[in-house]
Amino acid sequence: MQSKSETVILRTPGLLGYTADIETSAAEHVCDGKTGVIAMFRKIAVLTCVVSLFSVGSLLVMAGCGSPAPSDGSAKKAKPIVLSYSIFFPPTHAQCLEAEAWAKEVEARTDGRVKINIYPGGSLSQAPQCYEGVVSGISDLGMSCFSYTRGRFPLLEGLDLPVGYPDGKTATRLATDLAKKYAPAETSDTHLLYVHAHGPGILASKKVVASLEDMAGLKVRGTGLSAKIIERLGGSPVGMSQPETYEALQKGVVEATLCPVETLKGWKQGEVISSITDSSVIGYTTAMFVTMNKGKWDSLPADIQNIITAVSEEWVDRHGAAWDKADEEGLAFIRELGRTETALSAEEQARWREAVQPILDEYTAACTAKNLPGAEFLADLQKGIAAASR
Repeated sequence: MQSKSETVILRTPGLLGYTADIETSAAEHVCDGKTGVIAMFRKIAVLTCVVSLFSVGSLLVMAGCGSPAPSDGSAKKAKPIVLSYSIFFPPTHAQCLEAEAWAKEVEARTDGRVKINIYPGGSLSQAPQCYEGVVSGISDLGMSCFSYTRGRFPLLEGLDLPVGYPDGKTATRLATDLAKKYAPAETSDTHLLYVHAHGPGILASKKVVASLEDMAGLKVRGTGLSAKIIERLGGSPVGMSQPETYEALQKGVVEATLCPVETLKGWKQGEVISSITDSSVIGYTTAMFVTMNKGKWDSLPADIQNIITAVSEEWVDRHGAAWDKADEEGLAFIRELGRTETALSAEEQARWREAVQPILDEYTAACTAKNLPGAEFLADLQKGIAAASR
């Protein structure tokens, strides 16, 4: 038979769905007898093997091009849980620094699975709106004062009463313990982690005050609860913020202020007073919450919840110690300035306690009217203070 010059395209299947086009001359295969046919199929078989080997090689190369296993054998870490933390204190305040240390400790113990961004100085939510900001999710965490929203926390307002707190650590421990023991409905819309509170509020004045007679008509800076204390002691409360107090004392707009000792250094008010009276027998405090959005808390894995709870328990005493250190520094500051320190006599202490008793009675009566255990709460608070003062 005469050979022809046409080119024949033979398609052979390969692995992975590839096919190979095999170009061969028809002249090589169009011949008499079966010899040519056998030769043609031998060539097809060889070429098919080549294509198959190529496909297998491609498969191996593709497998090798995947993401390499980590050199340390560990799986790739998931993105961290990011939490926002609104704090009303300025960034340099000791209590804000403690909050930052708390956040770093949580991050460390969770191996970076949690990251907490701090927003100090009310930059995310202002102090009076901080708690509601946590409820609504403006921030995941918040630190501010219960007293900034009067009436919102009717039972826990008892923490601020003039019951004679001896120091910040005692105030902080008792505030946290009682908040957990009573777990009032007023905080049930968030997850309360802990509470901290400053040392006893004392009287700082431009003249020596050693008796209730010295308090008569005295113009004293005070707001909220402290204003009630001033009235019961016979003074005249003048409402103003801490930033306004220095100038008011300097110009004689007020003659005294009720405050924790640390304020005298922190706000430099020790420069414009001449005496302090140790009125810690009726020492009040200001309780501050550290709380988390309830939905956010519930969404956290159980082990992370346990870590946050453990760190928070440890930080109770750290906050209390920070308040006491600040008070020590405030006292050292006024001593450097040579200010007079006045201690109340035992008789005068009894008179001052009696003078503020109606404030405590008003609290329990208000709680009773709202069907709250105010009397029991106050009794536990006083018992705890007595135990700490022994």
